[in-house]
Amino acid sequence: MTEEKINQTDAKLPSFGGVLFVLLFLAVGMAISVLWLSIPVHVTLILTIVVAALVAMQYGYTWQEIQDAMLYGANLAMLPMLILMIIGVVIGTWVASGTIQTIIYYGLLILSPSYFLVAASIVVALASMSTGSSYTSGGTVGVAMMGIGAGLGVPAAMTAGAVISGAILGDKMSPLSDSTNLASAVGEADLFDHIKSMMYTTIPAFVIALIAYWLLGLFYVQGTADASQVELITSTLRESFVINPIMLIPPILVIVMAVKKVASLPTMIAASLVAALLALIFQGSTITEITNVMNYGYTGSTGVAEVDQILTRGGLQSMMWTVSLGFVGVGLGGILEKTKMLEVFLSKFSSLVANTGGLIATTVVSAIGLNLATASQYMAIIITGRMVIPEFKKKKLLPRVLSRTLEDAGTVFSPLVPWGLCGVFFTGALGVPTTQYFPFVFLALFVPIIAVIYGFSGYAIWYEGDFDDPTAYSAQENIKS
Repeated sequence: MTEEKINQTDAKLPSFGGVLFVLLFLAVGMAISVLWLSIPVHVTLILTIVVAALVAMQYGYTWQEIQDAMLYGANLAMLPMLILMIIGVVIGTWVASGTIQTIIYYGLLILSPSYFLVAASIVVALASMSTGSSYTSGGTVGVAMMGIGAGLGVPAAMTAGAVISGAILGDKMSPLSDSTNLASAVGEADLFDHIKSMMYTTIPAFVIALIAYWLLGLFYVQGTADASQVELITSTLRESFVINPIMLIPPILVIVMAVKKVASLPTMIAASLVAALLALIFQGSTITEITNVMNYGYTGSTGVAEVDQILTRGGLQSMMWTVSLGFVGVGLGGILEKTKMLEVFLSKFSSLVANTGGLIATTVVSAIGLNLATASQYMAIIITGRMVIPEFKKKKLLPRVLSRTLEDAGTVFSPLVPWGLCGVFFTGALGVPTTQYFPFVFLALFVPIIAVIYGFSGYAIWYEGDFDDPTAYSAQENIKS
């Protein structure tokens, strides 16, 4: 992991100064874009790509190599982007079918503002754990929770924070999750050992988050909802749509297909087609109308502004801003990885891993930094894991410690990056900017801190010999030899 070692193997290695210039350009440019001049972040990222390409060319990289690096990043994002587009279709058809309205209607009848945030986080967590996808749960059940929260008078940023915290928890703890499987593979840990290990950091953080949401509901949000507002919304939904438990078939189908381990993309397509059929049968939609909803989204027309605002959402086109930003972000990430800029930058921190606490902290900070630089949790997990795994082996830590730490920062922080894949998804699906929901995604804020505390305290940090583990690095090396 030292720069000297890298220099021996790559004649086209960028200098640390050149790499630092690119990363500072990205950080300062994003700060100016988001906080000051309101420059579209797409443009800022494209300018950063230009700067990164020029710096890489100075060290001998050709345009073809840089282009291949961008395509490499785009390839990593292809499946998530396809899922994102289909979720836009799902949201539109679920509104057209009355599925979202049915969830909102019954939710308003049984939930109170004082415990709504707690309930929303738990419900979304269960949905995310069942499907193995924070995108699926956030874009479906999460959207319904946003509607319920609006009806109860809960600030949208708080509701989004609770939804995302639940989505992250379920995603991390589900054996069906792509990030969970990826982190365990990169860390060379058994999948279920990895999940058990994550309980030590994720569950305490989720409990703290639920307490925080309960306190928000108790002291910040009014203890009782505006009865007239709730009545207005429920009566409008009842008069304008068929509200019936039958409309809950699409989310039930998603859960069933997830249990059957059907892939996310066909699951989402099936859920949207079933919802479209319900819209045709029960809500009086025509084929032309439902196909337009699939593409452009649903537009509320009840005549009640509050309800129309909740229901106007979805459609494939509504996700294209998010998709384009995601592709630009991972294109930049591909350049930073393939031209070894990230490798050079991380090599400067090799002295910080002298002890286990420093190693865990460095892994957490690196994964967060790579989330910011590459716009992808997948890249953050893969690159960080590849860079630090020799140190974990040297210290004889068990693989589950590395795999857990990769998720404690790589996965949980990704929704907090405004230009990252997860950040742009939740902004598009929930209708709340990342900068607004950031302070309320308590799980994502607490987990990395807990991981670092464990690293320095030694709690839940396991070494070879603490108990029998056939996936221990030394055991794997013996098998290979």
